[in-house]
Amino acid sequence: MHHLFGLVLGQKDLSRAGDLFSLDDAEIEGSLSEALEQIKIISSSPDYQTNDNDQAVVEICITRITTAIRETASIEKHGKALVALWESCLEHNLKPSGKDEDTPHAKIASDITSCILQNYNQPPIMALAVPVAVKFLQRGNKELCRNMSSYLSLAAITKADLLADHTDAIVKSVLQGESQDVSDLFGKSAGQHGTLVSPYSSAGD
Repeated sequence: MHHLFGLVLGQKDLSRAGDLFSLDDAEIEGSLSEALEQIKIISSSPDYQTNDNDQAVVEICITRITTAIRETASIEKHGKALVALWESCLEHNLKPSGKDEDTPHAKIASDITSCILQNYNQPPIMALAVPVAVKFLQRGNKELCRNMSSYLSLAAITKADLLADHTDAIVKSVLQGESQDVSDLFGKSAGQHGTLVSPYSSAGD
């Protein structure tokens, strides 16, 4: 891992986290997967949800990592580690508080979502991402669900069969009112391959 990433993440040093943006993307690209794995360890610690310093360090590092992945077009190289961190958020509370503020893990998931799912036209990345993305649809966070379903709608146009195995979860999300946008998946997917059925016909069975 690049020594600055190692310092910032190893010591959770917020005072040095901003220095990561002074480094060239190419200089840190080789360290991104390892840094993501370290972030997963930090965010899984018992006190993460109440530790403002750790949350700030993680937020800055994720922003730097996702920027570098985009700029170096290295999503296929680091996609597995990125999706692993994304999926780890499902193990924690994602429902907004009474003030409609996202929980720490919902913030991580939100920050990562676009970096992963904007690659909806890359089947290898979607094969990793779609099984995880559909799990977010029923986790009680409407903003996450809205973003997730928008990207999945685009993925359905490109490769609808990736969604075919997840019809039940998507139907359940629509019927529970998690997202109005999810129903778009059915029309787009059916138009491409006819692999998904309407959630409304399922509701009447």
